[in-house]
Amino acid sequence: MVQGQSAEEEKNVRVVAIIQARMGSTRLWGKVLKDLCGDTVLARVVNRVRRATLLHEIVVATTTQSIDDAIVQECGRLTARVFRGSEQDVLDRYYQAAKDAQADVVVRITSDCPLIDAEVSDKTIGEFLSAHVDYASNVMERTYPRGLDTEVMSFLALESAWRDAHKPEQREHVTPFLYQNPGRFKLLSVNAEAVFSRYRWTLDVPEDLEFLRAVYGKQSDASHLSWQDVLHILELEPELVLINQHVEQKTISWQ
Repeated sequence: MVQGQSAEEEKNVRVVAIIQARMGSTRLWGKVLKDLCGDTVLARVVNRVRRATLLHEIVVATTTQSIDDAIVQECGRLTARVFRGSEQDVLDRYYQAAKDAQADVVVRITSDCPLIDAEVSDKTIGEFLSAHVDYASNVMERTYPRGLDTEVMSFLALESAWRDAHKPEQREHVTPFLYQNPGRFKLLSVNAEAVFSRYRWTLDVPEDLEFLRAVYGKQSDASHLSWQDVLHILELEPELVLINQHVEQKTISWQ
């Protein structure tokens, strides 16, 4: 529930997922349009997020750079709403996209997570709505595999960050201003029943793509793989984990 709203008003809260995507990845150029067993990475993400039951709309937020015209074209193929904004100031891009979509609650998802699980996203959204907080995520205390990342915030909290965040990393990564100011915002960490943070299911380098293709190749209809299904696959074939286990994730400060 957005703070200050009654249970009746909560029913009218508009929850919008914003998926950030751009071609210019430094470690794997054009990664979001790479083929992942018959469809693009971006299509995999969008279609998996569409299964979340607590969302009213999905917006793909890309940049105004001509290089990202390809993403706009892909969104057209996917009949996905698209918003174009700043390349470097991703916080501004998110804020403007959320404002354009008239979001009351914003769900941040990145386009490099083609194993994103709607059930996990719904859980994070649901706990945000019921806990009356400003921000909830499953990344502050990482217990889920990397690649299921879901961050949820009120539009008012996002607007506060947009207005008051000035450090470069706070503008580039959207949400640091929120979780770096626990005295100002009510925060909630959403955790798995056990710790699975050793698993890397995100896409940043060629080895990640090799891993994801290996996992997707295990089922004829891999688009419906749940995160528990992926865990089962890796339990049966632990050698798959070794494909990208050595990759170092780019990090930002939680303090």
